[in-house]
Amino acid sequence: MANKISFFLSFLAILAALQLSAAVEYTITNKAAATPGGVKFNNEIGAEYTTKTLSSATSFTWSIFQQNTDADRKNVALTGFDGVLYHEMAHVWQWFGNGQAKAELIEGIADYVRLKAGYIPSHWVQPGQGDRWDQGYDVTARFLEYCNGLRDGFVAELNKKMRDGYNDGYFVDLLGKTVDQLWAEYKA
Repeated sequence: MANKISFFLSFLAILAALQLSAAVEYTITNKAAATPGGVKFNNEIGAEYTTKTLSSATSFTWSIFQQNTDADRKNVALTGFDGVLYHEMAHVWQWFGNGQAKAELIEGIADYVRLKAGYIPSHWVQPGQGDRWDQGYDVTARFLEYCNGLRDGFVAELNKKMRDGYNDGYFVDLLGKTVDQLWAEYKA
């Protein structure tokens, strides 16, 4: 999958400009149209499909994060397919705790969006697996799914709290238990 990602990104630059009217404009540019990868992109994927997928991923991610107004969303300019795109689009719209949040949590939230969109690769861990809640990616996504099951909207609320900072106490604030207690329950 990593090769697919780097292959795709090396042949395609995606520019997104967030408009103040809550619309997103996407301009798809294949900067390597004469290469084998560029030809494959044009023939098998195309700019129209990519634009539709970007729009869908944006709307879906906004709904997961309950970002219903311009004030809830980051003002973004993005340079640069399916589940991978949802993961990456989540990074565009999520909050990072002003640099205080663990990278593994950031990646876990993005994979949570991918999980909820139904793009679950076969190599992902199953619910309850993993060594630490903050192991990142699929492990953290599965843990966040558990937490969201305890309180619908938990991930959206956690993301909102991360607008201005981060600390593990957010789990207590939202679920009434420490993240370590929640992890122990999840593992049981």
